[in-house]
Order: sequence, then C-alpha cells, then structure tokens
Amino acid sequence: MKITKAAYVASLEKLKPFPGQGRPEIALAGRSNVGKSSLINALCNNKNLAKTSQQPGKTRLINMYGVNEEFFLADLPGYGFARASDAEINRWRGMIEGYIKQSQFLCHALLLVDIRHEPTQGDSNMADYLRHYGIPFSVVCTKADKLSAAQRGRNLPVIGRSLKVQPWEMVCFSALNGLGRDDVVGLLAKALNREE
Repeated sequence: MKITKAAYVASLEKLKPFPGQGRPEIALAGRSNVGKSSLINALCNNKNLAKTSQQPGKTRLINMYGVNEEFFLADLPGYGFARASDAEINRWRGMIEGYIKQSQFLCHALLLVDIRHEPTQGDSNMADYLRHYGIPFSVVCTKADKLSAAQRGRNLPVIGRSLKVQPWEMVCFSALNGLGRDDVVGLLAKALNREE
C-alpha cells in the first residue's frame, strides 16, 4: 500500500458524524509526547499535517485524518499528562474510551510506546482496554533512533512482557530517520485487508 494523499478532516470532542465517516478507522493511542503526531506526519510524508510539539498534551481532541480517501487515522489525546487538571484528565479518558467503545468503523489500533522506557500503567491499561473491546492492535515502539540495535533488542522483550505481546509482533519506529515506516504501513495494509 502506498500513501499518496492525506488531509486533516475534523477534531472531535466526542464521537459524532464527520465528513467521510463510514470508511475504516485506525486509532493511534499512547501516552503524551510518545510521537503519535510525528508518526502520522512520517507515514503521510507531510511534516505539517499533524501538529507536533515538544510540550506534552498538545493533542486535546480526537483528530481525524483522511488517508488515500480510503481510511482514517484517528489521533487520540495522549494519556498520562501530569500537568493537566484531574477534570481535564477525566475528560480525555472519557473521550478516548467513548471513541474506542462506540466507533462502528474502528478496525485496528496502533499502541505507541517509547522504546527507551518500560511501558507505563497507562500503556498496560490501554492494551487491556483494547483487548476488552475486541479491538485488534499493534505495538509501535517509537524514538527507536535514540537506541542502538542491541539496546532495542534488549528492550523489546521487556515491553512485550508488560503488554502481553510477542517481541517479533512489535515494530521499532523513528520519525527522525524513517526506521520502520514501511513496517507500519504494512500493519495498516494488513488491518485494511490490503496486503499486496
């Protein structure tokens, strides 16, 4: 599958009708500042498509991006943002859970974790939540350029044990140097039954 076209479509505070709704949706979940927006930009070859920031908590709504006029990437708000108020954190949690539970078109999720660190409780909760609702998901280990191949090899089993996923099922990804981009596109193609 080749990504040739991508565009921002809508920002949603909760699941509701938006232009083009009815196509398959693939959600991107992960803690704040794990690199969801950077992943979208790298996949779509457009560094300005999704707004990125060094500050955690930039994504505060569910941002929908139409890809190839065929499917949507749903960029979910990051969890685990310590500087947000309890009310804001609960609002984000409700937004994420509501979307995952209610979207009729959600066919897959990418759970992003920082390869440099052991998954957080929020990461484990998200994996369990996706399993509970029967949403197939793949683990994408971001910021892979920050570690050597040997370090990545040591960290993958630790992440896998925490999230109950086999190391060979995970993808190492770097938005900086493109490592793993084709593998992530392959995951999307498989989720959309577009294996070629």
